[in-house]
Amino acid sequence: MAIVNSPARVQKSCVPLDEIDHLLLDLVQADAARPLHDLGDAVGLSPSAVQRRLTRLRAEGVIRAEVAVLDPEALGAGMTSVILVALTDDDEKSHTAFRERMLAEPRVQHCYSIVGQWDYVVVLLTPDLKASRYLSRKLFDEHVKRFETLPAFEVVKSSQAVPVPGVSRGSGR
Repeated sequence: MAIVNSPARVQKSCVPLDEIDHLLLDLVQADAARPLHDLGDAVGLSPSAVQRRLTRLRAEGVIRAEVAVLDPEALGAGMTSVILVALTDDDEKSHTAFRERMLAEPRVQHCYSIVGQWDYVVVLLTPDLKASRYLSRKLFDEHVKRFETLPAFEVVKSSQAVPVPGVSRGSGR
């Protein structure tokens, strides 16, 4: 596999966090709209102290975004497909072009560069199998040697929650 320079390959240094930071992070990743006074009650701080910590965590890039998690089925996109992809050429140009296509397509939920017989794992969200096939033909052009689509039968767990050190309870969905 070609080594492609990308922001994902740059390892960030670990930001020093204390136990209260860990607790706050676990709480806000479960519910970013939770009021400051509720967060303060949960961690033993005033709302203004919680706000200062959250502002620092955002500024340091520990909190990257605060988003609403939507129900795909409610929006007519209830089909998840996991797709294994092998590129025809293992050069930087091919990988860059593939990554750009994945980044440009909103129905690509995740795209991971992997090691082994496949080059990428792509997760698509579409209305149905027909739409998944159509999108795959569009995305996986002549630069893709082969791909294997694994339609998901059932979502057992779907979460973006990051395990927070020192916090034993799970807040993932």
